[in-house]
Amino acid sequence: MGRSQETTGKKEKTKKKIQKRKDKEEKAEMRKSNSDKGKGLEDMMAYVDENGNITDTPPDPKKKKVINSEDIQLGATRRDEEEEETLRTGVVTHFNDSKGYGFIKDLKTQESVFVHANELSEPIQERDKVTFEIENGKRGPAAVSVKKVV
Repeated sequence: MGRSQETTGKKEKTKKKIQKRKDKEEKAEMRKSNSDKGKGLEDMMAYVDENGNITDTPPDPKKKKVINSEDIQLGATRRDEEEEETLRTGVVTHFNDSKGYGFIKDLKTQESVFVHANELSEPIQERDKVTFEIENGKRGPAAVSVKKVV
């Protein structure tokens, strides 16, 4: 009689394959038994409470607030032209005649505003009180129409 062609290494490999297949089938059965596919719509619903938290209980209809759609504001608020004063007063904190620029400190907002020599109606020096208007320049707010206050 002839010997079997199957070696011990082949036997171990087939045993491992069979065991892997059994493990895979068991895992599939576990997933099927624990799956949420059979849930109803009510079990899957989520609600947001008045504090913005997600809950599984529906909100109380007695606590319902009515909001008019006209009261909802979308986007940023627009500034009215009347709201911002066009003519402002300030004090020159720094001005360099050779370079042709300086800074004015707005007395109302205490902001430092850039001023260029081309926007001056008359020469100014440090600590002079001036009136000016603000426009948006390349790098931020800039003073224009600068006049010395006597």
